[in-house]
Amino acid sequence: MYEPIRTKSVHTMAGTAPSDFPHRSREEELDIQLAGHLAALLAVTDEIRAPAPSADLDAAAERLAEQVARLRGGSAPVRSAVAATIHDPGLTALHQRAHALAGRALVVAASRADTAAAILAAERMDAHAAAADPRELASR
Repeated sequence: MYEPIRTKSVHTMAGTAPSDFPHRSREEELDIQLAGHLAALLAVTDEIRAPAPSADLDAAAERLAEQVARLRGGSAPVRSAVAATIHDPGLTALHQRAHALAGRALVVAASRADTAAAILAAERMDAHAAAADPRELASR
């Protein structure tokens, strides 16, 4: 009744087998994702440090840089001191953005069972939540 298909599928690329291109494992993908979230958190931390420097933020930035370098195989993250001068969002907005980024990093760190990164992300979430709370800022 039906004639069998004699040609290759249009969905396969000509001359390549599915194993011809590199694939990343789930762990490698999670490492890349976690490094990206932590690098973004580091960038926001550096933005916060410009108008409101503190020893806590300095220590957090160093720990974040160490974790990003570890996840990227020793490649240190790019850091810029210019970001705060380009645009000036309020400190509360920066803390809220940092809190959200730390939350994303925590989810990925928990997914890949990276205890050090999960603890760091949770600590940063707590610190930024406290800093973004207007009642906390008024009591300082």
